[in-house]
Formats: sequence, structure tokens, C-alpha cells
Amino acid sequence: MPISLGELATQFGCELIGDPDVLVGGVASLPNAGPDSLSFLAGAAYKKQLSSTKAAAVILSAGDADESPVAAILHDDPYACYARMAAVICPPPIYKPGVHASAVVASSATVADSAHLAANVVIDERSSVGENVYLGPGTVIGPDCIIGDDCRFIANVTLARSVEIGDRGVFHPGAVIGADGFGNAMTPDGWIKVPQLGGVRIGNDVEIGANTTVDCGALDDTIIEDGVRIDNLCMIGHNVHVGAHTAMAAMVGIAGSTVIGKRCMFAGRGGAVGHITVCDDVTVAAMTFLSKDVTTPGTYAASFPADDARSWSKQLARFRRLGKLIERVTKLEKGGESSSD
Repeated sequence: MPISLGELATQFGCELIGDPDVLVGGVASLPNAGPDSLSFLAGAAYKKQLSSTKAAAVILSAGDADESPVAAILHDDPYACYARMAAVICPPPIYKPGVHASAVVASSATVADSAHLAANVVIDERSSVGENVYLGPGTVIGPDCIIGDDCRFIANVTLARSVEIGDRGVFHPGAVIGADGFGNAMTPDGWIKVPQLGGVRIGNDVEIGANTTVDCGALDDTIIEDGVRIDNLCMIGHNVHVGAHTAMAAMVGIAGSTVIGKRCMFAGRGGAVGHITVCDDVTVAAMTFLSKDVTTPGTYAASFPADDARSWSKQLARFRRLGKLIERVTKLEKGGESSSD
């Protein structure tokens, strides 16, 4: 939606250096931006691209303003400012209210008149859908689910049962919320499935990525608090509690009954074992797995970066000899103590 630079700057409380009447109708990266595009500079690594950009304007910090060859919009946090402005310039699609002829809605379900149900949507018994909700093609809402207002289910999203979602949630294709957790009891005759009787409660402004799964609770509910961001291909086990505004990148796995604090960040392939507690404001580096309670905010890392195969084989051989080395050192230390006596 075309909008003038002056309007953008005023709406978001920014200082504009340039012509306020210039219109922008799209967003783009610095090297690919055209004369009607808005771009941004949010890191020193991209600064070399600034001098040659053809953007209509660039969002950047005041310290970089003199180096911009085009109009500059000044903000202390250019990336966050870009996110807000991009949402105005490129808003999500608006769907007309209605129910596709192929959709199936149970007689006991309730759907707001402003909602849009696309092809092959199924809504089971006693579930409710709030105002301005978009349920994309193939989405299945199981029994006893509650969906708040202004949520978007892009396509093929499944709420198994007893899932409660707040307002403005975004759920990407293939997400499965409320499937059974991995509860099994071993007996001499084999595994016995433990009934998974809890539900899932998700707060406001939560986004869950493609093919991510959030299991239902075994007895109590699995809980995802407000503002959480979960990327694609993540796994949240039963009875996990994720604190507000925590973010998890792709392939993170959180085992059952773990409590994650607020504003935590898990990088790709990170995770946590079950039944531990992680305090607020913890950052977990890529491929790092937490195995015990974390009580102090900060960054935690423990992984092996890739090396060439020959070097890694030598390192692995050394690791395997560590046990014997420790035994030898222990004996030497004991011998030294005996001599001193």
C-alpha cells in the first residue's frame, strides 16, 4: 500500500532526512531496492551495500545517516522500526467473511460471522472460532477448541483437541497442536500407553512455524505464553511451559514437563531435557542442549563445530583415551601424596 515517507516517519515517531512526499509501495534489501522501495541498515556487515542502494529511503541509526545516498529515516533500532513499517506497507491479505462449500462445521461449533473458512476446513464439536479468523485450506479444528480473534491458520494446520488460543495468533502450514505426548509405561509384556488427558493453552500474539508440533499435556495443560515465537520443525513436549516472548529457531526440541522462562532464546537445534527449569533471559546457542536447571540469566553454549574429517578423527581418538589418562594422573597424584608423607 503506497504511503509517503512523511507519513511513515510521523506514524512511528522517526526523524526523516529527505523529501516527505516521496511514496514507497514495497520493501527490499539494500542491493535490490528500487526507487519506490523502503530498505534498512541494521548491521555493520551490510554497511558496504549502503553507498550503492537505489532505495527511496533507508531506515538506519543516526550515526550512519551521513553515509546514506538516499533519504534516511532515523531510529535507534532500525530492524524493529523496519518490521513495523513493513507491516504497514505490506499488510497481510484481507479475506472476505464466508464459509467455503466444502467446509464441514459441526452443529455444536460456533463460528463468528466475520471469519473466513477456506476449502476443506473441518471444525469439530463444541469448538469456537473468533472474529476475523482465517482458517486456510485443509485446516482441522478438533473438538473443544477455542480460537480467539484475528488469528491466521495459513493451511493444513491441525488442532487435535482441547486447544485454547488467544488473539492474533499465526500458525503456518503443517503445524500440529494438541496431539498426544510421548507417554508410555514399560511392563514385562511391553509398553502401555499412558492416556494424554490435558490440553494446550496458547496466549496472544503467538506465531508457530511450519511442521512444528506442540503436544497436549498428560494431565495438566501444555502452556505457551503471550508473544512466543516458534520456528519451523520444532518439537514442544507434553506439559512444557514456555514463558512470554521466548523465541525458538528451527529444530529446537523441548522435552516434557520442562519450564522455560520469559524472553529466552534458543538457536537452531538447541533444546532441553525434560523436567528441568530454565530461568528468564537465557540464550541457548546452536546445537546446545540443556541437561539441568538453569538459574542464572546469560548465554549457554556446548557444541562441536564442524572440522575436516581427518582432524575430527584424531580428536575423537584423543577423547576416547581421556579415561585412561585421568586414571594415570590420579595414580601419579596419589603417589606424590604418599612420597610427601
